[in-house]
Amino acid sequence: MQKRWVVKPKNDIYKINSLGEELGISATLSNILIHRNIETFDEARQFFRPTLDDLHDPFLMKDMDKAIYRIETAIGNKEKILIYGDYDVDGTTAVATVYSFFRNFHSGMDFYIPDRYEEGYGISKQGIDFAHANGFTLIIALDCGIKEIENIQYAKEKNIDFIIGDHHLPGSSIPDAYAVLDPKRSDCNYPYNELSGCGIGFKLVQAFILKNDLEMTDAYQYLDLVAVSIASDIVPITGENRILAHFGLKKLNSNPNCGLQTLVDLSTNKNSHFGINDILFQIGPRINAAGRIDHAKNSVQLLISKSLQESESIAKKIDQQNSTRKEVDLKITEEALALLDSNSLEQHKKSTVLFKEDWHKGVIGIVASRLTDKYYRPTIILTETNGHIAGSARSVLGYDIYEALTECSDLLDQFGGHKYAAGLTMKRENVELFQLKFEEIVSNSIPPELLQQELLIDQELNLAEIDAKFFRILNQLEPFGPSNEKPLFQAKNLSLYGPARIVGKNHLKLSVVQEGSKRFDCIAFGLADELENLSNHANFEICFSIEENIWKENHNLQLNIKAIRY
Repeated sequence: MQKRWVVKPKNDIYKINSLGEELGISATLSNILIHRNIETFDEARQFFRPTLDDLHDPFLMKDMDKAIYRIETAIGNKEKILIYGDYDVDGTTAVATVYSFFRNFHSGMDFYIPDRYEEGYGISKQGIDFAHANGFTLIIALDCGIKEIENIQYAKEKNIDFIIGDHHLPGSSIPDAYAVLDPKRSDCNYPYNELSGCGIGFKLVQAFILKNDLEMTDAYQYLDLVAVSIASDIVPITGENRILAHFGLKKLNSNPNCGLQTLVDLSTNKNSHFGINDILFQIGPRINAAGRIDHAKNSVQLLISKSLQESESIAKKIDQQNSTRKEVDLKITEEALALLDSNSLEQHKKSTVLFKEDWHKGVIGIVASRLTDKYYRPTIILTETNGHIAGSARSVLGYDIYEALTECSDLLDQFGGHKYAAGLTMKRENVELFQLKFEEIVSNSIPPELLQQELLIDQELNLAEIDAKFFRILNQLEPFGPSNEKPLFQAKNLSLYGPARIVGKNHLKLSVVQEGSKRFDCIAFGLADELENLSNHANFEICFSIEENIWKENHNLQLNIKAIRY
Protein backbone atom coordinates (compact mmCIF):
# COMPACT_ATOMS: atom_id res chain seq x y z
CA MET A 1 0.00 0.00 0.00
CA GLN A 2 1.32 3.42 -1.00
CA LYS A 3 1.89 5.75 1.94
CA ARG A 4 1.03 9.43 2.07
CA TRP A 5 4.08 11.66 2.61
CA VAL A 6 3.26 14.72 4.72
CA VAL A 7 6.04 17.17 5.53
CA LYS A 8 5.39 19.31 8.60
CA PRO A 9 5.32 23.05 7.85
CA LYS A 10 8.65 24.69 8.60
CA ASN A 11 8.59 26.79 11.73
CA ASP A 12 9.26 30.50 11.94
CA ILE A 13 12.90 31.07 10.96
CA TYR A 14 13.42 33.58 13.79
CA LYS A 15 12.27 31.01 16.37
CA ILE A 16 14.47 28.34 14.79
CA ASN A 17 17.60 30.51 14.80
CA SER A 18 16.93 31.91 18.28
CA LEU A 19 16.50 28.47 19.89
CA GLY A 20 19.41 27.06 17.92
CA GLU A 21 21.75 29.81 19.15
CA GLU A 22 20.62 29.39 22.78
CA LEU A 23 21.18 25.63 22.70
CA GLY A 24 24.17 25.54 20.34
CA ILE A 25 22.47 23.17 17.90
CA SER A 26 21.75 23.17 14.17
CA ALA A 27 18.68 24.74 12.60
CA THR A 28 17.42 21.26 11.72
CA LEU A 29 17.51 20.09 15.33
CA SER A 30 15.99 23.37 16.49
CA ASN A 31 13.13 22.94 14.01
CA ILE A 32 12.49 19.39 15.30
CA LEU A 33 12.26 20.65 18.88
CA ILE A 34 9.81 23.41 17.96
CA HIS A 35 7.66 20.78 16.19
CA ARG A 36 7.44 19.17 19.64
CA ASN A 37 6.35 22.45 21.28
CA ILE A 38 9.79 23.11 22.77
CA GLU A 39 10.48 26.77 22.03
CA THR A 40 12.55 28.11 24.94
CA PHE A 41 15.75 27.25 26.76
CA ASP A 42 13.82 26.25 29.90
CA GLU A 43 11.44 24.02 27.95
CA ALA A 44 14.43 22.37 26.29
CA ARG A 45 16.10 21.85 29.66
CA GLN A 46 12.99 20.13 31.02
CA PHE A 47 12.75 18.01 27.89
CA PHE A 48 16.39 16.93 27.67
CA ARG A 49 17.02 16.80 31.41
CA PRO A 50 13.81 15.46 32.98
CA THR A 51 13.72 15.41 36.77
CA LEU A 52 11.39 13.64 39.18
CA ASP A 53 10.99 16.97 40.99
CA ASP A 54 8.85 18.10 38.04
CA LEU A 55 6.18 15.47 38.71
CA HIS A 56 2.87 17.13 39.55
CA ASP A 57 1.42 17.22 43.04
CA PRO A 58 -0.92 14.19 43.16
CA PHE A 59 -3.37 16.10 45.35
CA LEU A 60 -4.19 18.30 42.34
CA MET A 61 -6.21 15.30 41.09
CA LYS A 62 -9.86 15.49 42.09
CA ASP A 63 -10.81 13.11 44.93
CA MET A 64 -7.19 12.23 45.76
CA ASP A 65 -7.60 13.61 49.28
CA LYS A 66 -10.74 11.49 49.75
CA ALA A 67 -8.97 8.39 48.41
CA ILE A 68 -6.05 8.76 50.82
CA TYR A 69 -8.37 9.43 53.77
CA ARG A 70 -10.35 6.25 52.99
CA ILE A 71 -7.20 4.13 52.67
CA GLU A 72 -5.76 5.48 55.93
CA THR A 73 -9.08 4.78 57.66
CA ALA A 74 -9.12 1.23 56.31
CA ILE A 75 -5.56 0.59 57.48
CA GLY A 76 -6.30 2.11 60.90
CA ASN A 77 -9.45 0.01 61.32
CA LYS A 78 -7.75 -3.13 60.01
CA GLU A 79 -10.28 -3.45 57.18
CA LYS A 80 -9.56 -5.83 54.31
CA ILE A 81 -8.55 -4.03 51.10
CA LEU A 82 -8.83 -5.59 47.63
CA ILE A 83 -6.78 -4.21 44.72
CA TYR A 84 -8.78 -4.82 41.53
CA GLY A 85 -7.50 -4.30 37.99
CA ASP A 86 -7.93 -5.01 34.31
CA TYR A 87 -6.29 -8.08 32.78
CA ASP A 88 -4.04 -6.24 30.31
CA VAL A 89 -0.49 -4.93 30.85
CA ASP A 90 -1.66 -1.57 32.15
CA GLY A 91 -4.08 -3.15 34.61
CA THR A 92 -1.71 -5.82 35.91
CA THR A 93 1.20 -3.40 36.36
CA ALA A 94 -1.16 -1.00 38.15
CA VAL A 95 -2.32 -3.74 40.53
CA ALA A 96 1.27 -4.89 41.11
CA THR A 97 2.36 -1.32 41.92
CA VAL A 98 -0.41 -0.48 44.37
CA TYR A 99 -0.57 -3.93 45.99
CA SER A 100 3.23 -4.14 46.42
CA PHE A 101 3.34 -0.73 48.06
CA PHE A 102 0.43 -1.03 50.49
CA ARG A 103 1.27 -4.55 51.64
CA ASN A 104 4.24 -2.90 53.38
CA PHE A 105 1.78 -1.09 55.67
CA HIS A 106 -1.18 -3.44 55.94
CA SER A 107 -1.54 -7.21 56.19
CA GLY A 108 -5.19 -7.35 55.10
CA MET A 109 -4.43 -6.98 51.39
CA ASP A 110 -5.25 -9.09 48.35
CA PHE A 111 -5.66 -8.52 44.62
CA TYR A 112 -8.25 -9.56 42.08
CA ILE A 113 -8.11 -9.71 38.29
CA PRO A 114 -11.36 -10.62 36.47
CA ASP A 115 -11.32 -13.64 34.20
CA ARG A 116 -11.28 -12.42 30.60
CA TYR A 117 -13.72 -15.12 29.50
CA GLU A 118 -16.01 -15.58 32.49
CA GLU A 119 -16.28 -11.94 33.61
CA GLY A 120 -15.02 -9.78 30.76
CA TYR A 121 -13.63 -6.26 30.97
CA GLY A 122 -14.22 -3.97 33.92
CA ILE A 123 -15.66 -4.43 37.38
CA SER A 124 -17.80 -7.56 37.56
CA LYS A 125 -20.54 -8.60 39.96
CA GLN A 126 -18.56 -11.82 40.40
CA GLY A 127 -15.59 -9.80 41.65
CA ILE A 128 -17.79 -7.82 44.04
CA ASP A 129 -19.35 -11.05 45.31
CA PHE A 130 -15.84 -12.42 45.92
CA ALA A 131 -14.98 -9.32 47.94
CA HIS A 132 -18.20 -9.53 49.97
CA ALA A 133 -17.82 -13.25 50.68
CA ASN A 134 -14.26 -12.73 51.90
CA GLY A 135 -14.90 -9.70 54.09
CA PHE A 136 -13.36 -6.92 51.96
CA THR A 137 -14.87 -3.51 52.70
CA LEU A 138 -12.70 -1.40 50.37
CA ILE A 139 -11.88 -2.08 46.72
CA ILE A 140 -9.32 0.01 44.84
CA ALA A 141 -10.08 -0.46 41.12
CA LEU A 142 -7.33 0.42 38.65
CA ASP A 143 -7.45 0.88 34.86
CA CYS A 144 -11.21 0.30 34.93
CA GLY A 145 -14.41 1.42 36.62
CA ILE A 146 -15.11 4.88 35.21
CA LYS A 147 -18.36 3.72 33.54
CA GLU A 148 -19.43 1.13 36.13
CA ILE A 149 -22.50 2.96 37.46
CA GLU A 150 -24.61 -0.13 38.22
CA ASN A 151 -21.86 -2.32 39.67
CA ILE A 152 -20.63 0.40 42.02
CA GLN A 153 -24.19 0.74 43.30
CA TYR A 154 -24.33 -3.06 43.69
CA ALA A 155 -21.17 -2.89 45.82
CA LYS A 156 -22.61 -0.10 47.98
CA GLU A 157 -25.60 -2.30 48.76
CA LYS A 158 -23.12 -4.82 50.15
CA ASN A 159 -21.37 -2.13 52.22
CA ILE A 160 -18.25 -2.14 50.05
CA ASP A 161 -16.59 1.20 49.24
CA PHE A 162 -14.83 1.76 45.93
CA ILE A 163 -11.88 3.97 45.02
CA ILE A 164 -11.72 4.12 41.23
CA GLY A 165 -8.38 4.92 39.58
CA ASP A 166 -9.00 5.05 35.83
CA HIS A 167 -7.71 6.93 32.80
CA HIS A 168 -10.45 6.16 30.28
CA LEU A 169 -13.07 8.64 29.12
CA PRO A 170 -16.03 8.88 31.50
CA GLY A 171 -19.60 8.43 30.29
CA SER A 172 -22.36 10.96 30.82
CA SER A 173 -22.20 10.45 34.60
CA ILE A 174 -19.58 9.45 37.16
CA PRO A 175 -20.04 6.31 39.33
CA ASP A 176 -21.12 6.97 42.91
CA ALA A 177 -17.87 5.63 44.36
CA TYR A 178 -16.17 6.92 47.52
CA ALA A 179 -13.48 8.50 45.33
CA VAL A 180 -13.02 8.63 41.57
CA LEU A 181 -9.52 9.41 40.30
CA ASP A 182 -9.52 10.12 36.57
CA PRO A 183 -7.75 13.12 34.98
CA LYS A 184 -10.21 12.89 32.07
CA ARG A 185 -13.10 13.89 34.35
CA SER A 186 -14.47 17.22 33.14
CA ASP A 187 -14.35 18.53 36.71
CA CYS A 188 -10.73 17.46 37.32
CA ASN A 189 -8.09 20.18 37.04
CA TYR A 190 -5.04 17.91 37.19
CA PRO A 191 -2.42 19.44 34.83
CA TYR A 192 -1.88 16.28 32.74
CA ASN A 193 -4.64 13.96 31.52
CA GLU A 194 -2.75 11.29 29.57
CA LEU A 195 -1.50 9.11 32.43
CA SER A 196 -1.76 5.34 32.07
CA GLY A 197 -3.81 3.29 34.52
CA CYS A 198 -0.59 2.32 36.26
CA GLY A 199 0.34 6.01 36.25
CA ILE A 200 -2.85 6.72 38.23
CA GLY A 201 -1.84 3.97 40.67
CA PHE A 202 1.60 5.55 41.00
CA LYS A 203 0.03 8.94 41.81
CA LEU A 204 -2.03 7.25 44.55
CA VAL A 205 1.16 5.82 46.04
CA GLN A 206 2.88 9.20 45.70
CA ALA A 207 -0.01 10.91 47.51
CA PHE A 208 0.07 8.43 50.41
CA ILE A 209 3.81 9.02 50.79
CA LEU A 210 3.41 12.81 50.82
CA LYS A 211 0.55 12.66 53.32
CA ASN A 212 2.51 10.42 55.70
CA ASP A 213 5.97 12.05 55.36
CA LEU A 214 7.55 8.92 53.90
CA GLU A 215 10.52 8.72 51.55
CA MET A 216 9.58 9.31 47.91
CA THR A 217 12.11 6.65 46.91
CA ASP A 218 9.48 4.19 48.19
CA ALA A 219 7.41 5.18 45.13
CA TYR A 220 10.28 5.40 42.66
CA GLN A 221 10.99 1.67 43.01
CA TYR A 222 7.85 1.06 40.91
CA LEU A 223 8.84 3.29 37.99
CA ASP A 224 9.90 0.31 35.87
CA LEU A 225 6.33 -1.00 36.09
CA VAL A 226 4.99 2.44 35.16
CA ALA A 227 7.28 2.57 32.10
CA VAL A 228 6.05 -0.86 30.99
CA SER A 229 2.45 0.37 31.24
CA ILE A 230 3.19 3.59 29.33
CA ALA A 231 4.79 1.67 26.46
CA SER A 232 2.21 -1.12 26.34
CA ASP A 233 -0.91 1.05 26.62
CA ILE A 234 0.47 3.37 23.92
CA VAL A 235 -0.26 6.59 25.78
CA PRO A 236 1.44 9.85 24.70
CA ILE A 237 5.05 10.14 25.87
CA THR A 238 4.80 13.80 26.74
CA GLY A 239 4.72 15.84 29.93
CA GLU A 240 4.54 13.74 33.06
CA ASN A 241 4.56 10.48 31.08
CA ARG A 242 7.93 11.44 29.58
CA ILE A 243 9.41 11.89 33.07
CA LEU A 244 7.93 8.60 34.29
CA ALA A 245 9.07 6.72 31.17
CA HIS A 246 12.57 8.22 31.28
CA PHE A 247 13.25 7.16 34.85
CA GLY A 248 11.28 3.94 34.49
CA LEU A 249 13.50 2.85 31.60
CA LYS A 250 16.58 3.71 33.66
CA LYS A 251 15.36 1.40 36.40
CA LEU A 252 14.38 -1.32 33.93
CA ASN A 253 17.90 -1.29 32.53
CA SER A 254 19.72 -1.13 35.87
CA ASN A 255 17.69 -2.66 38.67
CA PRO A 256 14.28 -3.99 37.56
CA ASN A 257 11.95 -5.84 39.86
CA CYS A 258 12.35 -9.62 39.90
CA GLY A 259 9.45 -10.33 37.56
CA LEU A 260 10.57 -7.86 34.91
CA GLN A 261 14.15 -9.10 35.19
CA THR A 262 13.06 -12.63 34.27
CA LEU A 263 11.07 -11.32 31.30
CA VAL A 264 14.10 -9.35 30.11
CA ASP A 265 16.20 -12.52 30.41
CA LEU A 266 13.69 -14.41 28.24
CA SER A 267 13.69 -11.79 25.48
CA THR A 268 15.59 -12.05 22.21
CA ASN A 269 17.69 -8.95 22.92
CA LYS A 270 18.40 -9.41 26.61
CA ASN A 271 21.91 -7.99 26.30
CA SER A 272 20.73 -4.71 24.75
CA HIS A 273 19.50 -1.48 26.27
CA PHE A 274 15.73 -1.83 26.63
CA GLY A 275 13.62 0.96 25.16
CA ILE A 276 9.94 1.61 24.54
CA ASN A 277 9.82 -0.65 21.46
CA ASP A 278 11.50 -3.49 23.35
CA ILE A 279 8.79 -3.29 26.00
CA LEU A 280 6.13 -3.16 23.30
CA PHE A 281 7.36 -6.24 21.45
CA GLN A 282 9.18 -8.28 24.12
CA ILE A 283 7.83 -7.65 27.62
CA GLY A 284 4.26 -6.47 27.00
CA PRO A 285 3.13 -9.47 24.91
CA ARG A 286 4.42 -11.89 27.53
CA ILE A 287 2.59 -10.13 30.36
CA ASN A 288 -0.57 -10.07 28.24
CA ALA A 289 -0.25 -13.73 27.26
CA ALA A 290 -1.21 -14.97 30.73
CA GLY A 291 -4.61 -13.26 30.53
CA ARG A 292 -5.15 -14.23 26.90
CA ILE A 293 -4.42 -17.95 27.30
CA ASP A 294 -4.92 -18.65 31.03
CA HIS A 295 -5.46 -16.01 33.74
CA ALA A 296 -3.87 -12.58 34.23
CA LYS A 297 -3.48 -13.14 37.97
CA ASN A 298 -0.33 -15.07 36.99
CA SER A 299 1.14 -11.87 35.55
CA VAL A 300 0.45 -9.99 38.78
CA GLN A 301 1.99 -12.84 40.77
CA LEU A 302 5.09 -12.53 38.57
CA LEU A 303 5.31 -8.76 39.01
CA ILE A 304 4.93 -8.85 42.81
CA SER A 305 7.35 -11.74 43.34
CA LYS A 306 10.21 -11.00 45.71
CA SER A 307 12.76 -13.56 44.50
CA LEU A 308 14.22 -14.52 41.13
CA GLN A 309 13.60 -18.17 41.93
CA GLU A 310 9.86 -17.57 42.32
CA SER A 311 9.62 -15.25 39.31
CA GLU A 312 11.59 -17.56 37.00
CA SER A 313 9.12 -20.43 37.38
CA ILE A 314 6.15 -18.13 36.67
CA ALA A 315 7.94 -16.42 33.76
CA LYS A 316 8.69 -19.74 32.04
CA LYS A 317 5.01 -20.67 32.20
CA ILE A 318 4.00 -17.25 30.83
CA ASP A 319 6.59 -17.56 28.05
CA GLN A 320 5.06 -20.88 26.99
CA GLN A 321 1.63 -19.24 27.00
CA ASN A 322 3.03 -16.49 24.78
CA SER A 323 4.19 -19.12 22.28
CA THR A 324 0.67 -20.60 22.29
CA ARG A 325 -0.75 -17.11 21.84
CA LYS A 326 1.40 -16.58 18.75
CA GLU A 327 0.11 -19.80 17.17
CA VAL A 328 -3.54 -18.94 17.89
CA ASP A 329 -3.04 -15.35 16.74
CA LEU A 330 -1.48 -16.47 13.43
CA LYS A 331 -4.27 -18.98 12.74
CA ILE A 332 -7.06 -16.47 13.35
CA THR A 333 -5.28 -13.75 11.35
CA GLU A 334 -5.05 -16.13 8.38
CA GLU A 335 -8.75 -16.98 8.71
CA ALA A 336 -9.69 -13.30 8.89
CA LEU A 337 -7.60 -12.45 5.83
CA ALA A 338 -9.22 -15.33 3.94
CA LEU A 339 -12.69 -14.01 4.82
CA LEU A 340 -11.77 -10.57 3.48
CA ASP A 341 -10.10 -11.87 0.33
CA SER A 342 -13.06 -14.15 -0.52
CA ASN A 343 -15.62 -11.33 -0.38
CA SER A 344 -15.23 -8.76 -3.14
CA LEU A 345 -17.64 -6.37 -1.38
CA GLU A 346 -15.25 -6.12 1.57
CA GLN A 347 -12.52 -4.70 -0.65
CA HIS A 348 -14.46 -1.47 -1.21
CA LYS A 349 -15.58 -0.79 2.35
CA LYS A 350 -14.23 1.96 4.58
CA SER A 351 -14.25 -0.33 7.64
CA THR A 352 -13.78 -3.98 8.55
CA VAL A 353 -16.10 -5.81 10.95
CA LEU A 354 -15.58 -9.58 11.01
CA PHE A 355 -17.34 -12.17 13.18
CA LYS A 356 -16.60 -15.85 13.76
CA GLU A 357 -18.04 -17.54 16.79
CA ASP A 358 -15.06 -19.78 17.58
CA TRP A 359 -12.29 -17.17 17.41
CA HIS A 360 -10.24 -17.02 20.61
CA LYS A 361 -11.33 -13.96 22.58
CA GLY A 362 -7.84 -13.53 24.00
CA VAL A 363 -6.24 -12.56 20.68
CA ILE A 364 -8.94 -10.67 18.78
CA GLY A 365 -7.34 -7.34 19.71
CA ILE A 366 -4.05 -8.44 18.16
CA VAL A 367 -5.85 -9.65 15.03
CA ALA A 368 -7.71 -6.33 14.77
CA SER A 369 -4.37 -4.51 14.93
CA ARG A 370 -2.86 -6.71 12.22
CA LEU A 371 -5.80 -6.16 9.87
CA THR A 372 -5.72 -2.42 10.53
CA ASP A 373 -2.04 -2.38 9.58
CA LYS A 374 -2.68 -4.35 6.38
CA TYR A 375 -5.83 -2.66 5.05
CA TYR A 376 -5.50 0.62 6.93
CA ARG A 377 -9.10 1.21 7.93
CA PRO A 378 -11.03 1.06 11.23
CA THR A 379 -11.35 -2.61 12.18
CA ILE A 380 -13.44 -4.61 14.64
CA ILE A 381 -13.04 -8.33 15.29
CA LEU A 382 -15.96 -10.10 16.99
CA THR A 383 -16.29 -13.51 18.61
CA GLU A 384 -18.77 -15.34 20.82
CA THR A 385 -18.06 -16.03 24.47
CA ASN A 386 -20.52 -17.36 27.04
CA GLY A 387 -23.50 -16.55 24.86
CA HIS A 388 -22.46 -12.94 24.27
CA ILE A 389 -20.62 -11.28 21.40
CA ALA A 390 -17.37 -9.60 22.41
CA GLY A 391 -15.27 -7.42 20.16
CA SER A 392 -12.02 -5.52 19.90
CA ALA A 393 -11.77 -2.31 17.87
CA ARG A 394 -8.71 -0.60 16.40
CA SER A 395 -8.51 2.60 14.38
CA VAL A 396 -6.25 4.48 12.01
CA LEU A 397 -4.40 7.69 12.80
CA GLY A 398 -6.79 10.62 13.09
CA TYR A 399 -10.08 8.69 13.32
CA ASP A 400 -11.93 8.44 16.64
CA ILE A 401 -13.31 4.90 16.82
CA TYR A 402 -14.69 5.52 20.32
CA GLU A 403 -16.89 8.28 18.90
CA ALA A 404 -18.04 5.96 16.09
CA LEU A 405 -19.00 3.31 18.66
CA THR A 406 -20.90 5.94 20.63
CA GLU A 407 -23.09 6.45 17.56
CA CYS A 408 -23.76 2.69 17.53
CA SER A 409 -24.48 2.49 21.26
CA ASP A 410 -28.13 1.49 20.69
CA LEU A 411 -26.84 -1.84 19.34
CA LEU A 412 -24.24 -2.40 22.07
CA ASP A 413 -24.51 -3.74 25.60
CA GLN A 414 -21.23 -2.19 26.71
CA PHE A 415 -18.24 -0.40 25.21
CA GLY A 416 -15.25 1.53 26.45
CA GLY A 417 -11.75 2.58 25.53
CA HIS A 418 -9.84 5.30 23.72
CA LYS A 419 -9.78 7.18 20.43
CA TYR A 420 -7.79 4.43 18.73
CA ALA A 421 -8.71 1.25 20.63
CA ALA A 422 -11.86 0.00 22.31
CA GLY A 423 -13.70 -3.06 23.54
CA LEU A 424 -17.39 -3.81 23.09
CA THR A 425 -20.12 -6.37 23.71
CA MET A 426 -23.48 -6.94 22.04
CA LYS A 427 -26.25 -9.49 21.55
CA ARG A 428 -25.87 -12.06 18.76
CA GLU A 429 -28.92 -10.77 16.90
CA ASN A 430 -27.33 -7.30 16.60
CA VAL A 431 -24.16 -8.38 14.77
CA GLU A 432 -25.35 -7.85 11.18
CA LEU A 433 -27.11 -4.59 12.05
CA PHE A 434 -23.95 -3.40 13.77
CA GLN A 435 -21.78 -4.28 10.74
CA LEU A 436 -24.06 -2.21 8.50
CA LYS A 437 -24.39 0.74 10.86
CA PHE A 438 -20.68 0.92 11.71
CA GLU A 439 -19.77 0.91 8.01
CA GLU A 440 -22.33 3.65 7.36
CA ILE A 441 -20.97 5.81 10.19
CA VAL A 442 -17.34 5.38 9.14
CA SER A 443 -18.13 5.98 5.45
CA ASN A 444 -19.91 9.23 6.28
CA SER A 445 -17.32 10.54 8.70
CA ILE A 446 -13.81 9.46 7.70
CA PRO A 447 -11.88 11.79 5.34
CA PRO A 448 -10.42 9.81 2.39
CA GLU A 449 -6.85 10.80 3.24
CA LEU A 450 -7.09 9.01 6.61
CA LEU A 451 -7.49 5.70 4.77
CA GLN A 452 -3.94 6.01 3.45
CA GLN A 453 -1.17 5.55 5.98
CA GLU A 454 0.62 8.80 6.72
CA LEU A 455 4.35 9.34 7.00
CA LEU A 456 4.64 12.55 9.01
CA ILE A 457 8.04 13.97 8.07
CA ASP A 458 9.83 16.51 10.24
CA GLN A 459 11.69 18.08 7.34
CA GLU A 460 13.87 17.56 4.30
CA LEU A 461 17.46 16.76 5.27
CA ASN A 462 20.72 16.80 3.36
CA LEU A 463 22.69 13.67 4.20
CA ALA A 464 25.82 15.78 4.68
CA GLU A 465 24.26 17.08 7.92
CA ILE A 466 24.24 13.63 9.48
CA ASP A 467 27.21 12.96 11.73
CA ALA A 468 27.89 11.54 15.20
CA LYS A 469 27.02 14.79 17.00
CA PHE A 470 23.76 15.21 15.08
CA PHE A 471 22.73 11.65 15.94
CA ARG A 472 23.77 12.01 19.59
CA ILE A 473 21.53 15.07 20.07
CA LEU A 474 18.72 13.45 18.08
CA ASN A 475 18.88 10.41 20.33
CA GLN A 476 18.38 12.59 23.40
CA LEU A 477 14.78 13.06 22.28
CA GLU A 478 14.13 9.53 23.56
CA PRO A 479 12.02 7.89 24.84
CA PHE A 480 10.11 7.92 21.56
CA GLY A 481 6.43 7.08 21.35
CA PRO A 482 3.02 8.66 20.67
CA SER A 483 3.26 12.48 20.41
CA ASN A 484 7.06 12.20 20.49
CA GLU A 485 7.68 9.95 17.52
CA LYS A 486 11.16 9.22 16.25
CA PRO A 487 11.94 11.99 13.74
CA LEU A 488 11.36 11.13 10.10
CA PHE A 489 13.27 12.88 7.32
CA GLN A 490 13.05 13.23 3.56
CA ALA A 491 16.14 13.14 1.35
CA LYS A 492 15.98 13.89 -2.39
CA ASN A 493 18.23 13.28 -5.39
CA LEU A 494 19.85 10.14 -4.05
CA SER A 495 21.55 7.45 -6.08
CA LEU A 496 22.62 3.90 -5.36
CA TYR A 497 26.19 3.22 -4.31
CA GLY A 498 26.60 -0.30 -5.61
CA PRO A 499 23.71 -2.73 -6.14
CA ALA A 500 20.80 -3.16 -3.73
CA ARG A 501 20.03 -6.69 -2.54
CA ILE A 502 17.22 -8.58 -0.86
CA VAL A 503 17.88 -9.86 2.66
CA GLY A 504 15.64 -12.03 4.81
CA LYS A 505 12.14 -12.63 3.46
CA ASN A 506 11.18 -9.21 2.20
CA HIS A 507 13.81 -6.60 3.10
CA LEU A 508 16.35 -4.53 1.18
CA LYS A 509 19.95 -3.65 1.98
CA LEU A 510 21.43 -0.80 -0.01
CA SER A 511 23.87 2.08 0.15
CA VAL A 512 23.06 5.60 -1.03
CA VAL A 513 24.92 8.80 -1.77
CA GLN A 514 23.84 12.39 -2.30
CA GLU A 515 25.91 15.15 -3.83
CA GLY A 516 28.25 16.42 -1.13
CA SER A 517 27.64 13.52 1.25
CA LYS A 518 29.46 10.37 2.19
CA ARG A 519 27.97 6.93 1.54
CA PHE A 520 25.24 5.75 3.93
CA ASP A 521 24.20 2.15 4.45
CA CYS A 522 20.44 1.60 4.56
CA ILE A 523 17.93 -1.04 5.57
CA ALA A 524 14.40 -1.03 4.11
CA PHE A 525 12.12 -3.46 5.94
CA GLY A 526 9.33 -4.94 3.83
CA LEU A 527 10.41 -3.08 0.69
CA ALA A 528 11.93 -5.91 -1.38
CA ASP A 529 9.41 -5.13 -4.15
CA GLU A 530 11.30 -1.88 -4.78
CA LEU A 531 14.44 -3.68 -6.00
CA GLU A 532 13.57 -3.46 -9.70
CA ASN A 533 12.45 0.18 -9.47
CA LEU A 534 15.69 1.14 -7.75
CA SER A 535 17.71 -0.53 -10.49
CA ASN A 536 15.76 1.34 -13.18
CA HIS A 537 16.04 4.84 -11.70
CA ALA A 538 19.21 6.91 -11.50
CA ASN A 539 17.74 9.14 -8.79
CA PHE A 540 15.12 8.70 -6.10
CA GLU A 541 14.03 10.11 -2.75
CA ILE A 542 13.51 8.38 0.58
CA CYS A 543 11.63 8.86 3.83
CA PHE A 544 13.81 7.59 6.65
CA SER A 545 14.84 7.65 10.28
CA ILE A 546 18.42 7.49 11.56
CA GLU A 547 19.65 4.69 13.79
CA GLU A 548 22.83 3.07 15.02
CA ASN A 549 23.69 -0.33 13.60
CA ILE A 550 25.76 -2.32 16.09
CA TRP A 551 27.57 -5.42 14.89
CA LYS A 552 30.11 -6.96 17.24
CA GLU A 553 32.41 -4.04 18.12
CA ASN A 554 31.38 -1.83 15.20
CA HIS A 555 28.95 1.07 15.64
CA ASN A 556 27.78 2.73 12.40
CA LEU A 557 25.00 5.15 11.53
CA GLN A 558 22.37 3.62 9.28
CA LEU A 559 19.30 4.97 7.50
CA ASN A 560 16.08 3.05 8.13
CA ILE A 561 14.05 3.63 4.96
CA LYS A 562 10.27 3.78 5.42
CA ALA A 563 9.33 4.56 1.81
CA ILE A 564 10.90 5.30 -1.59
CA ARG A 565 9.67 7.62 -4.37
CA TYR A 566 10.96 8.15 -7.92
